[in-house]
Parts: sequence; structure tokens; C-alpha cells
Amino acid sequence: MSKVLARWNGLEAEQAAKEILPCCGSRAWARALAARRPLENESSLVRCSDEIWNGLPLEDWLEAFSSHPRIGERKAPPPASSQSAAWSQQEQKNIADAGEQGQSALASGNREYERRFGRVFLVCATGKSASEILAILEQRLQNDDATELQEAAEEQRKITNLRLRKWLSQ
Repeated sequence: MSKVLARWNGLEAEQAAKEILPCCGSRAWARALAARRPLENESSLVRCSDEIWNGLPLEDWLEAFSSHPRIGERKAPPPASSQSAAWSQQEQKNIADAGEQGQSALASGNREYERRFGRVFLVCATGKSASEILAILEQRLQNDDATELQEAAEEQRKITNLRLRKWLSQ
């Protein structure tokens, strides 16, 4: 068992939820994950996280989505913790090389997505270039509301899993 997980298993429930929250952004997810302790290893942590995430209602998904900055923007929204903001910046590091035209296209796509779906466009940006993300954004703008909600939830799940692994390695 990692030292981080062992220490987290021993925290009071409220403190454990607060500490894990930057990995996802949903308070209900964080409380439910803290309630499932003790967890023995990374795989049990990720498995429990996925089970909880997939069982959350829409409002908890939307809370998690709202903790992310727009793709291509450095400033995280107010609900995001400093840890979550730092992770977002790291996850989007390849977008910095997009140039003015790429940044403008992403900004335009973000606005169109928000008009269409009423929330921030969410994609697991780690390892993706600005052009790859823009192509994903353009494809997802073709989705109906229900399909897009499921895609966004799956992207959030991927982001959460990456962040859980980063958190464990601190």
C-alpha cells in the first residue's frame, strides 16, 4: 500500500473527502469514496472511484465538470482547488503550442459547445495536441444531448483516474 493511501485511510471522513476532492470535483463522489475506506491499493481505489462516479446523479456530474477550466485557458473556475488547477494546467500543456490560430479555434469551439450544451467542454487532454482536441470537440458538437452527457462523463472518469494516480504518487 502506498504511503499516501495508508495516511488517507487513517484520516477523519471529512478530511479524507476534502483531500481527494481535487481528483474529481464532485463533493458527493469525494464523500462516497472516503466512506469506502480503507482501500488497499491503487486498483481498488480506481475501481471504487469508477463505481461511485457511474452511480452519481446528473447534478454531481455537473459539479465535477464545473471544476475544470475551458480547454486552452489557464485560469480555473472558482470551485476548483489550487491542486485541481495545477493538474489542469499540466494536462493541457500541449495546447500551449497551438499558436494564435489554434487558440482562437479552441476558444470559438468552447463558446459553441457551451451555447449548445450549457456546460464546459470536457476532454481528457493529457497527451493530446490542440489539433486533436479541436477535432474531438468538432465531432462531439454533432452529438445529441444524451450522448454528449455520457461522453463528457466518461472523459471526467478518465481525468479522475489519472489524477488519482498522480495523487498517490505525491
